[in-house]
Amino acid sequence: MLSSKAKYGLKAMVYLARHEGLGPVLIADIATSERIPKKFLDAILLEMKNQGLLSSKKGKGGGYILARPAARIMVGDVVRVLDGPLAPVPCVSRTAYRRCEDCADEAACAIRAVMQDVRDAIAAILDNTTLADMTNRRGKPESVLMYDI
Repeated sequence: MLSSKAKYGLKAMVYLARHEGLGPVLIADIATSERIPKKFLDAILLEMKNQGLLSSKKGKGGGYILARPAARIMVGDVVRVLDGPLAPVPCVSRTAYRRCEDCADEAACAIRAVMQDVRDAIAAILDNTTLADMTNRRGKPESVLMYDI
């Protein structure tokens, strides 16, 4: 499950992607617009800056900007920075593999086989979706039924 930290981080990154090319954005503006606790957002943005996803400018006219174009930042990169590996169990992780202690035969483990499919499906979407893609997506509006009597 996506943590609040990753969800807020993605919301902030999409906000910054929507403001791409307009200069640095204040944390307070992101926090207010996206309804994210400012103190929590401070820590999230600093972590993403330290991992090279964001740049910042101090002083007047300062704030955060994307470190590279939104079309070159994958959603999977943001999620991994904030939540760690995508794998639901450690034995299928590509970046943090760890054998399960209770597994007698990893090659014959049905749980591992299904969780590998889950990890691959998640990675296929997140690693092929950019922040630019997210800025162009909206939730599907509910259909409204009209009846004439």
